[in-house]
Amino acid sequence: MTKPILLDEQLCFSIYQAHKVFNHFYAKALEPFHLTYSQYIVLLVLWEQGSLSVKSLGQEVGLDSGTLTPLLKRLEKDGWVTRQRSKEDERRLDVSLTDKAKQQKDVIYAHVGSCIDAIGLSNDQYNQVKSDVERVQKLLSNVPDTTFAKN
Repeated sequence: MTKPILLDEQLCFSIYQAHKVFNHFYAKALEPFHLTYSQYIVLLVLWEQGSLSVKSLGQEVGLDSGTLTPLLKRLEKDGWVTRQRSKEDERRLDVSLTDKAKQQKDVIYAHVGSCIDAIGLSNDQYNQVKSDVERVQKLLSNVPDTTFAKN
């Protein structure tokens, strides 16, 4: 018989708990800008890459269109992005930053960056934790779904 892994020994539970704490952390950090974490990561991608199609944006942030569409509508309503049909392909909806979003970029970067400093990790520690989490993510994504199929 396999020895069960107790809850406080579970890596998945540690990651789950860290995820919850990060959500709270970013909710507070982004509150002055009236942004959610999901909206923030969309803005990050657009600041880094410029205008993108909804499909490309969804791939970058790991959100499906059912989640991304209402998020983009809210960002548009609040003046952060515009959505418009592509001139090259009318089936494609492109997302672009507004002047407001471009003007707020450095302010948001500085504010969130100062919050990250509050965690108290050195750059080396930060990079190590990030690398370890990315490694776990890659290992998990390489496990085939059939691993858990019943015989």
